[in-house]
Amino acid sequence: MHKGLGSQRLVALFAGGWVLFNFPLLGLWDRDATVWGIPVFPAALFGLWLVLILALAWLVDRPSVRDDDAAPSPSPSPPPPPLPAPPSSSSAPPQA
Repeated sequence: MHKGLGSQRLVALFAGGWVLFNFPLLGLWDRDATVWGIPVFPAALFGLWLVLILALAWLVDRPSVRDDDAAPSPSPSPPPPPLPAPPSSSSAPPQA
């Protein structure tokens, strides 16, 4: 389904999410502060999660140009010849 650059971008998004949700960077948000009454740590978790979901949706749903689509297409084949007319079922009077 995904080939080339598209799959590389998905792997990079996975690696970026892995890094974002790992200890060293996630520890930056572990503070005793609030944002609109919500502690910073859960707000950052859900914010990062939302960003990853939106990035994934953008990567998967956008139209991509593949190598086979970018190559010029061969000229169309000519239409098939017309079929012969079926034989007539009415009998013609004999000619004298």
